Amino acid sequence: MKRRSAFMILLCASALTGCLGQFQRGESYFRNQEYEKAIKEFDRVLFVSITDLKSLHLRARAFEELEDYEKAIEDYERILSLQPTYAQAWAGLGKIAWKMEEMEKAERHLLKAAMHDPNDFDILMLLGRTLIKNQRFKSAEEFIQLAIDISPDQPSPYFYLGIARGYQGDGLGVVTAMNTYLSLETDNVSAHYNRGFALMKLGFNAWAVEDFDAVLEKVPTHYEAMARRGICLLEDEPSRGIRDIKKAADNGNKLALSIVKQFGN
Repeated sequence: MKRRSAFMILLCASALTGCLGQFQRGESYFRNQEYEKAIKEFDRVLFVSITDLKSLHLRARAFEELEDYEKAIEDYERILSLQPTYAQAWAGLGKIAWKMEEMEKAERHLLKAAMHDPNDFDILMLLGRTLIKNQRFKSAEEFIQLAIDISPDQPSPYFYLGIARGYQGDGLGVVTAMNTYLSLETDNVSAHYNRGFALMKLGFNAWAVEDFDAVLEKVPTHYEAMARRGICLLEDEPSRGIRDIKKAADNGNKLALSIVKQFGN
């Protein structure tokens, strides 16, 4: 009897050691972006231990990377049936909903993820971006600010903070957010354009022109920036401003066309 018990203990220990080795191999395959191999290793782990949350999570992530969203969702939902507070599973469901452009569903999942892990930078950022898509701009600003508090040296939150403020009509808020963003990420065309647009609205035309110049240096066919630069230049450099507006209009820009039509040219 004692020999049998010892044998069973040894057998269980061997199985657990095997599972650990397979998980480590699966994790290594996942990190090396060998997702099919990773899935096979996690399958072996889960054949022995069907409730291994780490293996379920990484297998779900591997399915997600392969865009096999149905299987990824099955694994995430399995995790949540075992541990409803598993924030990364809620986040995984939210990311898949985002990719499938199901923004209301993404918002619900990501709110639950943030509730269970309020200090995860990536969850807060994706939630903020989702809220912008869902036109919940004040809430988006609040969650993005939480992400900034966690990691103030990351540039991307300041960009989306500026976008959220812009949709709320807070021109000065856009400028301050984009100032910080551009101090960390100097070459972003969209940030220069949005800051220029906000400065233009606030009446700081000379500064707006600098941003539109930066946009057009990178993207000479950005006719929206060209039209707005032309408007900013009309008072101090009217001939240059008119050239910008005419060129933008000739290339079909609606703003420039409306100005040309207004002046009968």
